[in-house]
Amino acid sequence: MLLATILDPGIGKSAGIAYIHYVSFMFCFAALALERKLIKTDPNRQEAITMVIIDVVYGVAGLALLISGILRVLYFGQGSEFYTENPLFWWKICIFIFVGTLSLYPTITYILWSIPLTKGELPEVRPALVDRLKLILNIELTGFTLIPVFATFMARGVGLN
Repeated sequence: MLLATILDPGIGKSAGIAYIHYVSFMFCFAALALERKLIKTDPNRQEAITMVIIDVVYGVAGLALLISGILRVLYFGQGSEFYTENPLFWWKICIFIFVGTLSLYPTITYILWSIPLTKGELPEVRPALVDRLKLILNIELTGFTLIPVFATFMARGVGLN
């Protein structure tokens, strides 16, 4: 019985999309935490390249998170009404959009680092930039910490009439 349930194509697809969603979330959080830990004034070439790569991982994971989330709402979750009629869902979406928008600053910064790196030069990273990036990354991490709180309550029907 258990094996038949696991092998059911509908359940397999739903579980697969949920798995991608959860793993993408973990990659996003891990990438942000790693960026926050590694950001520093005047990084060497390898450190700067590492930051760029970590941000690419964050971007890909964020895109996978977004796509898998949309698929869960529309096709593989508890029905779109369960989500769209719950204010906690909209809080999650707002936080995700806020964090995503906020992440543009670090991403653009790292893209700008790529220009000197491709020329064999190092990006100029001053203390004020590091402080600004740390603040933004702290806010993003806080936002990503709040999303599962809303998801946990939402999954238990909190917020529904």
